[in-house]
Amino acid sequence: MTTLLPRSTLPKLAAILGASTLAMATPAIAEAAVDPQFATFTPSANPNNDTVDYSIWDEAMKNLVVSMGPSLRESAGRPDPSYGTRRQYGHVSRYRLEGSRVMFSFLNPEIRSSFTEYRKDLESTASQIDIQALSRNEQLAYWINLHNVAMVEQIANAWPVRQPREIMVDGVPLDDAKFITVEGIALSPRDIREKIVYTHWKNPKVIYGFWRGDIGGPSIQREAFNAENVVRLLDRGAREFVNSLRGTEKAGDTLEVSTIYQESAPFFFPNFEADVRAHLAEFAEEEVRGILAATTATRASISEYDIADLAGGLREPTYQNIQSAEGVSASFRIPQSMARLLAQREEKFRKIIREGRTGTVTFSNIKLPDEGENDGQVE
Repeated sequence: MTTLLPRSTLPKLAAILGASTLAMATPAIAEAAVDPQFATFTPSANPNNDTVDYSIWDEAMKNLVVSMGPSLRESAGRPDPSYGTRRQYGHVSRYRLEGSRVMFSFLNPEIRSSFTEYRKDLESTASQIDIQALSRNEQLAYWINLHNVAMVEQIANAWPVRQPREIMVDGVPLDDAKFITVEGIALSPRDIREKIVYTHWKNPKVIYGFWRGDIGGPSIQREAFNAENVVRLLDRGAREFVNSLRGTEKAGDTLEVSTIYQESAPFFFPNFEADVRAHLAEFAEEEVRGILAATTATRASISEYDIADLAGGLREPTYQNIQSAEGVSASFRIPQSMARLLAQREEKFRKIIREGRTGTVTFSNIKLPDEGENDGQVE
């Protein structure tokens, strides 16, 4: 077994951010056609045992990402304007207490440049080992991590920005900009999703691994993907998104779903209404199961393009002093709107505890009776 660890300046991230980190059944579908330009990335039929070590990115995610907790399926009301101004700073989205947030406003130039270096390290990894010959889970983890590193890098460089879709890279919208190069082939974030992963993986839960940088999409996880945890993290992302307001809602007799399902329909949901409903049913909890049963029509209409950060993509001129975690004799200033969002998050967690909604059981690396050899693989 060969284990490769991309080098990077990212290990400095924990030290730099440490003082300011806040305490707080697959539908049957036809095989997708392979674009000849990307045919080289077709997974090998004879995988090897090589692995890639993502501990550097794992450490970064634990320092950078703030989870907003599970959705309560309650719309967050519009907040009051910041003190001393009529202007609305921070997040106003009704989905602002769902998903996860990246702390872009805390990043200095050294950290931002380290993202670019790490993205290039991941690209060069493909020239040191045969990515296509890795196990399917190992390949999937590579593509998800590379995609998400690239998105964090570009949004960090462009911040402050209200919506990631406004970002242009050499005059091209971020999602379609070919600033990633693997094995000499220029790739965009969309290419990684659609031309590589969606083409070669049949299970639609892969869509929950890819972070788009906005509130309306799947959450970015607080740990890097790897061959051992990719199934668990995709299942976690799927359950969180399917049971959130930004994933599913009821409007009369219609099931409203996120537009990400329409985007991925050519790969996973050819018979859109029936296939999407079957997929949602796999991860739906009680309330969403009720919505599925009580509706007959399906429409992809839910979207939210505001940035998934803590500050709403703006530099606010007014700040509030915050005392750090208990036992740490330090304090720092954060924008009033960010303090308000974190206070709302804290109140949400208190409600979760009061209502007894806590508790998650995860099985990992356990072979159950009657399981096949590939039950732990994302196909």
